[in-house]
Amino acid sequence: MGTAVERTDEHVREYLIYRGFTNTLKHLDNDIKADKEKGFRVDKIIDQLQQFVQSFDLAGLKEYWLYLDKRLFSRLEDVYRSTVNKLRISLYRYYIINTVQVSPRNLEKTQEFFQKQASELQGQAEWRDWFILPFISSPEQNPAFCQYFSRQWSDTFLVSLHNFLSVLFQCMHILDFDAEVQKMTCLVEENEQLRQLLFALQTESRDQRDRDEMIHHKLPTYVQNMDRLGDTELSQSQLSTNQSGNQNSRHKRIQDHEKERKELFSKPPPQTPEKKGELGEVEPPTESSSEPTDSSNSRSCGAGQEEPPFIKLSQEEYGEHHSSIMHCRVDCSGRRVASLDVDGVIKVWSFNPIMQTKATIMSKSPLMSLEWATKPDRLLLLGSGVGTVRLYDTEAKKNLYEMNIDEAHPRILSLACSPSGSSFVCSAAAHSRSGSGESAPRLPITVSGQLLLWDTKTVKQQLQFSLEPEPVAINCTAFNHNGNLLVTGAADGVIRLFDMQRYESAMSWRAHDGEVYSVEFSYDENTVFSIGEDGKFIQWNIHRCGVKQSEQILPQDATGPFVLSGYSGYKQVQVPRGRLFTFDSEGQHVLTCSSSGGLIYRLASGESALERVLSLGGHKAPVVTVDWCSAVDCGTCLTASMDGKIKLSTLLAQKS
Repeated sequence: MGTAVERTDEHVREYLIYRGFTNTLKHLDNDIKADKEKGFRVDKIIDQLQQFVQSFDLAGLKEYWLYLDKRLFSRLEDVYRSTVNKLRISLYRYYIINTVQVSPRNLEKTQEFFQKQASELQGQAEWRDWFILPFISSPEQNPAFCQYFSRQWSDTFLVSLHNFLSVLFQCMHILDFDAEVQKMTCLVEENEQLRQLLFALQTESRDQRDRDEMIHHKLPTYVQNMDRLGDTELSQSQLSTNQSGNQNSRHKRIQDHEKERKELFSKPPPQTPEKKGELGEVEPPTESSSEPTDSSNSRSCGAGQEEPPFIKLSQEEYGEHHSSIMHCRVDCSGRRVASLDVDGVIKVWSFNPIMQTKATIMSKSPLMSLEWATKPDRLLLLGSGVGTVRLYDTEAKKNLYEMNIDEAHPRILSLACSPSGSSFVCSAAAHSRSGSGESAPRLPITVSGQLLLWDTKTVKQQLQFSLEPEPVAINCTAFNHNGNLLVTGAADGVIRLFDMQRYESAMSWRAHDGEVYSVEFSYDENTVFSIGEDGKFIQWNIHRCGVKQSEQILPQDATGPFVLSGYSGYKQVQVPRGRLFTFDSEGQHVLTCSSSGGLIYRLASGESALERVLSLGGHKAPVVTVDWCSAVDCGTCLTASMDGKIKLSTLLAQKS
C-alpha cells in the first residue's frame, strides 16, 4: 500500500513539473510533509507515535490516535472494535512505562497522565490497579507491573500494532497497483507460453505442407492439370471403345470455347451513364450477387495454399438465459457483456478472467433494446415497449433515470449512444398494425415512428429528426467513430444518413425490398453496409447517394426471420432485432449469423464480395445476433441463439 501511494505521488509530482505548476508542487510537498497518514507507511506511523511517547506529548498522542480512529479504524466491522480498544490501552500503558523509566525519581509526567485521564479511565476495569503506580517506590519490581517494564512486552506491542496497521491497509484496496502488476505479469507469461505453443504448431503444419507439396510436384503434368482437361471426358474415353468419336467431341468443345473467348474480348466495355436524380442508383453491373464463396475452395485452385486469418483458441458458453436472445453487446472496454432475452431478462456478465454474472435486471414492462453508454462505460441504456428508456448503473445495480419518450410511439426499437457520451439517439415506433407480437414476421405495412436525440446529462430531449417522406419506424442506428454522422435503417427499406453537426438529413435512398434489419459503417467510413428483409448484404457509397459498391445474397439463416422448429409441429419465429453482422478491428472481416454458429467472411472486391474463412459453430439453434470485441489482442466473438445460449469464441489473428 505504501509503495503504491509513493508511486502515485511521484507520478503526480512529475506531471506538475512537466506542466510547470510550481506553486501547486510546493503546496503538494507541504501537504505531504504534514500528512498524518504518512502516505500509508506503517513504519512512519509507528515512528510518529513513538515520537509523541518519547517527548511526553500526551495531547499530541491522544489527538493523533483519535485521527487514526476516525479516519481508519471507524471503517472496520464491529468485531474489530475490541482489538482497537486493546491497542489503545496498550499504547497508553506504553506511554506511562516510558515516563517511569525516563525519570523514576521524578514522576511528574506520570501523575500528569492520571490527572488528565482520570475522568476517562476511572470507570474502566483495565485501569483499576494502575492508579496506584505513581505511589509505588519500585513499580518495575511489583508483580502487577513488572511484565510491562520488560523489553519483550514493548517489542510485542509495537510488532502487534505494526501488523494490525499493515493488514488494515492491505484490505482497504485504495491503490492496489502491486496486485495489478502481478496479474499482468502472470498474463504476459501465459501469453508467452501460448505463443510458443502456437509457433510449434505452425512449424509442424508448415513442415507437413512442405511434404505434401513435394509429393504433389512429383505427379505427372497431365495429372496435375486434370481439372483443366475435364475429368468426365477422361473417364468416358476409358469406357468408350470409340476413341475417334471422343476426340471429335473434345475438338468441337475446344472450338466452342475459342469462339466464346473471341466474342467476349470483342465486346466493348459497358457504359452506364450516371443518374444523379434517382434513388437506388447502381454502378456498372457486376456478377457480385452470387452466393458467398468458400475461400478454401477458391484457394485450392491457386498456386499455393494460404493460411487462415484466424485461429479459434477456445469457445465458452454462457447459459444463464432461458429464452431466445434479442440483443448481446460488449461494452467499450471489452470487460462486460449485456444480453437481453425475449422474456425481458437482462444479464450483465464478464468473461475475463472467468465467466461471471455481475447483475441481473428484471423488468415488469417488456424490454426491446439496449445499448452501452460510452462515458462512463458502466452505464446501460434500456429501451422498453411502453415508451420509456432507463439509464442503469451496472456497478451500483440501480436505475439512475427513467425517461418517458412518447405515449403514441411506445416501442423503443433502437438505441445508439454518441461516442462523445453526451447524447444518445432513440428510435420510437407505434404499435404494429398487424397486431402480432415480436415472435411473428412483420407485415409490409408502414408503421409510424420517431427518431429523437436526448441529452444524457440533462436527461432531456434535444430535438426530433425529420423523417422524409413520412414518419416511419427506424429499426437500426449507428454512429461513425466521432459521432458526426448517423446512419439509420427503416421499415420502409430506406437508409438515411444524418449530419449530426447540423442535425439534418444529408441523404437517403431506397436500399432494400422490405425492411432494413441492420446497418453499420465500414472501417474507413466511406461506405455503409446493410442487411435487409430481401436477404441481401449490400455495400453503399456514402459520397454518391444510392450507389452500390457490392451486393451479396445471404442465406435466410443469416438475415432472418429466424425459425426454430421442434416436436409435434412446434415452430418459433423471431424477427431480427439485434446486430446481424459486425466487423473485426481492421474492417477486413465480417461476422454474420447462421443456423449452427457464427460465420466469418473476408471482405473482397470483385465478383465474390464475401469469401468464407471460418465457421465458429457450437450452436444447436439459429444464431440471431452477433458482436465482435477487439479491445484485447485476442479477438472475442459473441454469438447468441434462439435457445438462450451465448457462445464466446476467442480468436487469434495471424499477422501476415
